[in-house]
Amino acid sequence: MEIFQHSETWVALLTLIFLQIVLGIDNIIFISIAASKLKDKIRKKAINIGMIIAMVLRILLLFAISSLTALNKPFYSFKNDWFNVDVTGQAVILLIGGIFLLYKSVDEIHEKIEGIEHNESEESTPKSTSFGNAIVQISIINVVFSFDSILTAVGMTNGVQGSLTIMIVAVVISVIIMILFANPVSNFVSKHPTIQMLGLSFLILIGFMLIAEAAHMSKLSFFGSHVGLIPKGYLYFTIAFSLALEFINMKVRKKPIK
Repeated sequence: MEIFQHSETWVALLTLIFLQIVLGIDNIIFISIAASKLKDKIRKKAINIGMIIAMVLRILLLFAISSLTALNKPFYSFKNDWFNVDVTGQAVILLIGGIFLLYKSVDEIHEKIEGIEHNESEESTPKSTSFGNAIVQISIINVVFSFDSILTAVGMTNGVQGSLTIMIVAVVISVIIMILFANPVSNFVSKHPTIQMLGLSFLILIGFMLIAEAAHMSKLSFFGSHVGLIPKGYLYFTIAFSLALEFINMKVRKKPIK
């Protein structure tokens, strides 16, 4: 193709691939936790299906860019002296996704803590999830993460020739890379309970961030104070820093006590 003969195209493509992988980290965390209760034989299958669903959704959303743009227009407004809001379709999707993440994360943490407290009880058995239930959960959150990812990609390639082709190629390559790493990540998470709790804590942060982003998109304000946008760099730094500390702790715990 002619567009791939330009250096601008390759710069945009490599940037988008890196961006999609970074934005897909939270997706991988959720998929790994959602599939952690499945048996080893079908866990890999569930993760692969989940990642393929993510790829298909992102490509479909790319072809519906005009519809996504329309979702940015307010369909309901409420204004008075102390409270103002302009509700948009994008904000509603992010809000639902954030609430779902908060509910799912808190429920999982509660279940794991209850399981530890009642570990000695013969009557208590760990909950399991079905293959279909895991796929449904993965599909729901894929909609939110794909939505956010595609909006970012559209903004990055605005004005670039052949932007749709570049975005589709970037999505396919990034999802293939994530599939290669998703199963090892899932196996690692399922073997280390502390990593699972850390991942669930990350999902709570991400859920809160999505709710704040939805409020920002809706131009929500109380007594003249607008809800600001949380920089995602803060979130990714927190995740990286926490994981680094946990890996150090894991190495320390493995050392024999003299």
